[in-house]
Amino acid sequence: MGYREKANRASELMNMSSIKDQQHELNEWIRFGLRLGLQSALHPFEYAKVLIQIGYEPVPPRTVRSILGYDALVLPNIFQYVKYIRSVDGFVGCFRGLMPRLVGTVVGSIGSERIARNLGLAEIKDTYDEDDESWKYEAEGFPTSVIHAPESDPDREWNDFQRKLKRDLVVHSSTILIAQPFQVISIRMMAQFVGQETVYSSIWAATKEIYREHGLTGFFSGIVPRLVGDICCVVLASTTAYLVKKHFLTEKESRNVFPIFTNYIFSTIFYPFQVVSVCMSVTGSSLAAGRPPCMPIYSNWRDCWQHLNYTGDLKRGSSLFWRYYRTPQVINKNFPMTFAPMPTVTKYK
Repeated sequence: MGYREKANRASELMNMSSIKDQQHELNEWIRFGLRLGLQSALHPFEYAKVLIQIGYEPVPPRTVRSILGYDALVLPNIFQYVKYIRSVDGFVGCFRGLMPRLVGTVVGSIGSERIARNLGLAEIKDTYDEDDESWKYEAEGFPTSVIHAPESDPDREWNDFQRKLKRDLVVHSSTILIAQPFQVISIRMMAQFVGQETVYSSIWAATKEIYREHGLTGFFSGIVPRLVGDICCVVLASTTAYLVKKHFLTEKESRNVFPIFTNYIFSTIFYPFQVVSVCMSVTGSSLAAGRPPCMPIYSNWRDCWQHLNYTGDLKRGSSLFWRYYRTPQVINKNFPMTFAPMPTVTKYK
């Protein structure tokens, strides 16, 4: 192959690479748009979940026959909870708090991506496709900057894992830091359902109210447990997936699916941090949901964790379909008269 033919071939490959990059960027924007659409469609369920997490149960439990044949009391599932919200506030009311949530998602995603790129942690792209043999042209004289040959470094997989983990930690942490003010606004908008307040009617009104009550620190209420839970989940899920794929999985399909499984497992384990974060976003506010008797006024997130752990509520909201009601425990002397106790079982016999 002559020099001119090689140059033409190199130019074609560079153009192909540019087209692939543009297509990849377009696909990323399409996926992001679909993510926002799905987030909007599922918001009523997130709304109901937040109310459950802060401990609000407006519908009394009902008696059902369990699989083992004994009577049990169950609380309304997520669909029944959304139906109740709609019966009170109508269809539009089911989307209360959606706008700040979407704004937080957009701002957090764009901001975290720019931070990662500025730190030299841009998204890792595969430089070699097992089904693509175009790398062979390098042996015919093409420059290495145009065609990437398969990596021969035995530690390549470990290096890629380290780089990806660093990027994930930066992206997740910066996303939470940037989007937390909008998260707090969204949660308080939804928590208004408890007392039917209208203080948090818009993002601007909510911003003024939070600043008036707590100052700048109010916009970052609940951020510590959220950061701790998310970072621990990312590190453990990524490390477990890497070790299992390296030593036990050989099939390509299994290697692609297993990280989804590990993310689900560890997100379940660290779910209590999410509950604590939501409660800390509301406690101490002027809303009825954030004050006694609906909720104690927690001094810090560890105080909240201890109380929810004592009452057995660290997992509330984790089960969205079968929510069994259990008799309330005796209140700790450190939290006297600080929350609305659930109705007694005898009341609904």
